[in-house]
Amino acid sequence: MAASKRKPKEQILLDAREITKLIGRLCDDALKHNQPWENLALVGIRTGGAYLAERMQKRIKTRTGLKLPLGQLDITMYRDDIYHGNEMPQIRPTHIPFDINHKMVVLVDDVLFTGRTIRAAMEQLFDFGRPKTIRLAVLVDRGSRELPVQPDYVGLYHETGVGQVVKVFLKEEGEEDRVVVREKETP
Repeated sequence: MAASKRKPKEQILLDAREITKLIGRLCDDALKHNQPWENLALVGIRTGGAYLAERMQKRIKTRTGLKLPLGQLDITMYRDDIYHGNEMPQIRPTHIPFDINHKMVVLVDDVLFTGRTIRAAMEQLFDFGRPKTIRLAVLVDRGSRELPVQPDYVGLYHETGVGQVVKVFLKEEGEEDRVVVREKETP
């Protein structure tokens, strides 16, 4: 008799309206702390962070008239766990269409957990040049860091346990905008 998978319990942390509001707050914080704006650039970590960075770019252009340079990173090959028994990762393009040297870069990700993704992203950014500053904006900080990485701009702090996962669903991926926390699936 085959064991059936238990469907994980799920709690909605943010709905579409709340996500939009928090993106506005991330934009406000980034603009307030990075002057002059002409030296500011946004770089999103694929996939969710890239979509959030695009939304931030649009929101900032609407508010200020300034279209900030926008880039996307795929940090897959920079991860420290890429060859540790995980399935073969899907590699997407990295695109930094501007000179990163002397820029004030706001690195954008959807969820911050251990800090390993951010470490990999910073390592990759330095392969493109030497930014003046790198600030970190995250939609959700779930705590429990393994590395000394802290966000500069946070939409929501929600500490989770080891047995939980925070998942961001975005309309750009064909989903309804929402953020959920759920128990990890058991085999």
